[in-house]
Amino acid sequence: MSTVGTKVPARGRLSGAALQLAVLVVCVLLWQLATAGSGSPFFPTPLRILTRMWELWFSGGIGTLFLTEAAFDDVLPSVGRLLLGWLTAGVVGVSLGLVLGRSRNVLAYVGPLLSFARSIPPPALLPVFMVLFSIGFKLQLATIVFGCVWPILLNSADGARSVDVTKTETARAFGISRRLWFGSVVLPSAVPKIFAGLRISLSLALIMMVISELVGASDGLGHAMVLARDQLDYEQLWGGIVLIGVLGYVLNAILSAVENRVLKAVPQ
Repeated sequence: MSTVGTKVPARGRLSGAALQLAVLVVCVLLWQLATAGSGSPFFPTPLRILTRMWELWFSGGIGTLFLTEAAFDDVLPSVGRLLLGWLTAGVVGVSLGLVLGRSRNVLAYVGPLLSFARSIPPPALLPVFMVLFSIGFKLQLATIVFGCVWPILLNSADGARSVDVTKTETARAFGISRRLWFGSVVLPSAVPKIFAGLRISLSLALIMMVISELVGASDGLGHAMVLARDQLDYEQLWGGIVLIGVLGYVLNAILSAVENRVLKAVPQ
């Protein structure tokens, strides 16, 4: 019997969540035991890392949603740059990808150029971006956008190419306008591929965010981690690493929830 479209029982979801939490707790306990026994200043225990994170970023008052002044200097600027760069890459990547995916001639001409550009590691272009934009916000945004745009563009193009031939012929038979055909046929067919590119690029956005803040930044998590390294504050350094991982998990969970809702609403 087919199980497509059936819902997972609430008890099953709770069991899965409990198992995931148990695995996480076990891993943290093993980490605690390993680092507590080593006594190395380079590898503080998770308890010391979490305590440092709380004191540094999340021990503010109710009026600031428990965020400290350091959180406004380190965390929020990074999150803002990450989301702005990722969203900009999403708009550019989806738009160009859909257009290129429906034009075989154009894609044949620009395909080698796209393959060349996406093969360039974004950190290698930092000197070029420094010349073009100087050190600051524009440099950081350009680094994030360049690193994130390619998975979105290529997945969007692939999704636009995968439109069912029957749907295309039916739209032509009914004389549907090109704009309506694009919005009601091409875009819904490409949505799964678009979200696949968005998920990949979101992870890349975190990496590019940190890399862009390692060069001449005056705020952000990357800048805070560089200062912590220079000051031999390894608890703060590890705190930044843990916080980046938590941000990645939360953002991916939000994107997955949005994706599920959109895929249910969009006819395939």
